[in-house]
Amino acid sequence: MTPGLIAFDLDGTLIETSGEIADAVNDTLLAQGHAPVSQRRVDEWIGHGTRTLLIAALAHARDTSTDAVLSAGDFAAIEAQFASHYLERCGTRSRLYPKVRETLEALRGHGVRLAVLTNKESRYTDVVLQAHGLTPLLDAVISGDTLGVKKPDPAGLQGLMSRYGVDASRTLFVGDSRIDIATARNAGVAVWALPYGYNMGEPIEDSQPDLVIPDVSVLLSHFFH
Repeated sequence: MTPGLIAFDLDGTLIETSGEIADAVNDTLLAQGHAPVSQRRVDEWIGHGTRTLLIAALAHARDTSTDAVLSAGDFAAIEAQFASHYLERCGTRSRLYPKVRETLEALRGHGVRLAVLTNKESRYTDVVLQAHGLTPLLDAVISGDTLGVKKPDPAGLQGLMSRYGVDASRTLFVGDSRIDIATARNAGVAVWALPYGYNMGEPIEDSQPDLVIPDVSVLLSHFFH
């Protein structure tokens, strides 16, 4: 199978973003009079989008439930504060994982459609992609607020397949978490996983992707050797 479409998760797959996400979380917590949290803690919260991450961080800081955070009445203002901090931090301490740019460029040269499918909200996704020069290499970007649903709902992948006329047998999803694996399974497409991302502190092998690869360049050696 030579893929006609490859979709990638963003955080923990193409770009190592956890440092600047933690910076923005701690900017917000400190402004609210809370103690900062560790990088490891933030890594375990990554995956469902920054809004969910912020709720988890506030629940941890206040030693309360996520429902209590949402019902406290001040969440909208804190979320706006976080948005300001994170937009300032986007691109400042993140980095491409090894061989990402070269691989995407080569895949485009082979005529493969390339997309990002992330639960990160579009206002952050766009800044991060532009900061690292990936936007021109992608045919499509679907963020957590692009559709009415997020991963693991298969709508994003299904929409990409429909848009480019590529069926499930020639579509591959590459991610780093059980959310990504569930998304691919729900869409009926193959899924490969990277071991260095943010799978809520769990080994990615436990989530049973079709293949675990050391870096994205394996896409080239496997399909276009």
